[in-house]
Amino acid sequence: MPTRHDIRNVAIVAHVDHGKTTLVDAMLKQAGAFAAHQQLDDRMMDSNDLEREKGITILAKNTAVKYHPKHGGDPITINIIDTPGHADFGGEVERGLSMVDAVVLLVDASEGPLPQTRFVLRKALQARMPVILCINKTDRPDSRIDEVVNETYDLFLDLDADEDQIEFPIVYACARDGVASLTKPEDGTVPADSDSLEPFFSTLLETVPAPEYDEKAPLQAHVTNLDADNFLGRIALLRVEQGELRKGQTVAWIKRDGTIANVRISELMMTEALTRKPAEMAGPGDICAVAGIPDIMIGETLADPENPVALPLITVDEPAISMTIGTNTSPLVGRGGTGKGADAKSAVKDRKVTARQVKDRLDRELIGNVSLRVLDTERPDAWEVQGRGELALAILVEQMRREGFELTIGKPQVVTKEVDGKIHEPVERMTIDVPEEHMGAVTQLMGVRKGRMDNMSNHGSGWVRMEFVVPSRGLIGFRTEFLTNTRGTGIAHSIHEGHEPWFGTLTTRNNGSLVADRSGAVTGFAMTNLQERGVLFVEPGTEVYEGMIVGENSRSDDMDVNITKEKKLTNMRSSTADVAESIVPPRKLSLEQSLEFCRDDECVEVTPEAVRIRKVNLDARERARAASRAKHG
Repeated sequence: MPTRHDIRNVAIVAHVDHGKTTLVDAMLKQAGAFAAHQQLDDRMMDSNDLEREKGITILAKNTAVKYHPKHGGDPITINIIDTPGHADFGGEVERGLSMVDAVVLLVDASEGPLPQTRFVLRKALQARMPVILCINKTDRPDSRIDEVVNETYDLFLDLDADEDQIEFPIVYACARDGVASLTKPEDGTVPADSDSLEPFFSTLLETVPAPEYDEKAPLQAHVTNLDADNFLGRIALLRVEQGELRKGQTVAWIKRDGTIANVRISELMMTEALTRKPAEMAGPGDICAVAGIPDIMIGETLADPENPVALPLITVDEPAISMTIGTNTSPLVGRGGTGKGADAKSAVKDRKVTARQVKDRLDRELIGNVSLRVLDTERPDAWEVQGRGELALAILVEQMRREGFELTIGKPQVVTKEVDGKIHEPVERMTIDVPEEHMGAVTQLMGVRKGRMDNMSNHGSGWVRMEFVVPSRGLIGFRTEFLTNTRGTGIAHSIHEGHEPWFGTLTTRNNGSLVADRSGAVTGFAMTNLQERGVLFVEPGTEVYEGMIVGENSRSDDMDVNITKEKKLTNMRSSTADVAESIVPPRKLSLEQSLEFCRDDECVEVTPEAVRIRKVNLDARERARAASRAKHG
C-alpha cells in the first residue's frame, strides 16, 4: 500500500505530572515553531485556566511541528496529541489514541510506572500501536533509571503485550532542559552526549509508522474532537483515513444513528505549532479542522457522497461515579457573596439560576465530552451526571461555577450494575507511596474502607509503595484524611479496576456536623465559644442560614449551634472585659474537599463567590422527624 512519508502522528501518554506538556514545549521550540521575538510561556499546551492552576492536562490537544532531518531531505510534519494523564479524563485519552499511529510512553525516572501509566498504556496496547519509552527527569536526585526500565518491562508483560510491542526503543530525557539521548546517563544527571532533542526526533521517525492509504478508496474522515469559534461556529477536528478533503467540497455526513446528510465544507484548517491556518486540501493521515456543519458530533464520519462508508464509533469505558446537579435552592440564591451592597447587585446580574440554563449547559457539555452521561431524576430541576471519577465531575462543576452558574450538588455516589442477579460496584487499584513511619496509619485507613493489599515493595530509600484494591465509594472522602494522617507527605493514585460484588456498608466519616440553627452573620463571640466543639469552616461576618453546615463536630452526631450569637452589652464592669479571645483560623474547604466531606443527607451549594455545605433538609424539626422515622422503621 502507498504511504505518506512526509507525516507522522503520535500521542504522548503518561501519568499525571511526569512531564508530557513540558516535552511538547521543548519539541515546539527546537523545531523552530516560534519566531525569535515571540514571548513564550511555560506549558504552552495548557490553554485552559483550570489546567494552569491545577498543573494537569484536562483536554486532549493537538499541535504540529515541522521537523527538518539533520541529514537533509524534505521537512516532515509531526502531529503530536498531548493527552491527559488522569484516568478520570479517560474519554480524552481514547479520542487522542484514535488519531495516531504510535505512542510515546513518558515515565518519571524516580516514580516509575504509576496507575495512570497502566491505564493509558493498556489503551495503546489494545489498539496494537508501537510504543517508544521515554524516561524523563533523569536529573532528579532520587532517580533510579535501571529499576524504572525493569518496572516498565514488567508492566508490558502484565498487560499482555506481544513480542513486537515489548521490543520498544528507549530514550532518556530531561524535557525541562530540552535534552534527550539514546545512551543511559548516570542516575541524577542530564544526558551528557547530547544538547538537544535530536535523538528523540530521529527515534520518532524510525518507530512511528507513516500513514498508509488506498489510492482507490473513497473519502473517510473520523471526527475525534470538537471546538468552537466566534465567527465559524462549531469546528470539527478530524483525521482523514482515506481519500482527500477539500475546502468547499460537498461530503456525506454519517451521523451516530446511521442517517446520512450531504453537507458542504465551508472552511478547512491545518494546525501549525499552536495556531490553525487555512488550507485548501487534507490528505490521508492528516489531522485537520473543518467548519460548516453546526450539529456534528464526536465519533461521526465524513465520507464520499457517492460511496459513504462509516468508520467505527469511538467507545469509552463505563462511568463509575455519579452526582446530582441541580439548581441552587438555598435562601441565599442569586445574592452574590454576602448578599449586601451595590457590588453584589452588579455581580449577580449575569447569574444563571434557572433549571433551563443548567440543563442547556449540561447538554452542551455532552457534545464534547464522550465519557459523560446526563440522566433525568424525579425532580424537574435536578439531573444525575455520571462520569469516570470525582475529579472529572468536580472540574465540570468548577467550570460551570466560573461561568456564573449557581448549583446544588449532591454527595458523589458509585454507579452499580447487576451481574448474575447480584449487585456489583466499581473497584479501584490504588498505589500509595508513603514514608515508612506512616505505613501503619495508611493500612488502618484502607482497612476501614475494605481495601485489600495486593502488593508492597520497599525501595530502600525510607519510602514504601503499597498497592490496594478498594471499592470506589471507599475513596470518596479518602484524600483529605490520607494527607492528614501522613502529614502531607503521602502520594496516592488510583485507577478503575473493574466491578466486584457489593462490599457491604462502609463508614468513611466518623465525625458529625455543626449545623447553624438560624440565619444571620457569624460573630467572633459565638465562634470563640464553639471552636472547642469542633473545627469551624466559616469566619466572622460570613452570612449563614438555618441548615447550613458551619463546621465539623468532634463527636459522631450532628449538633445544631447558634453561630450568630452576640455578646450582650451591659453597664457593669467585668473583671474579664479586657481579656483577648483568640479565634482559631477556620478550615477553608475547596470544592473537591466539600464534596468529599458530604454525608448522604448533605449537599454542596456552589456559587461563583462561595462554596457552602448544607443539609438537604434545612428545617431542624423536619430533620429530627425524618431521623426518628428512619430509626423506628
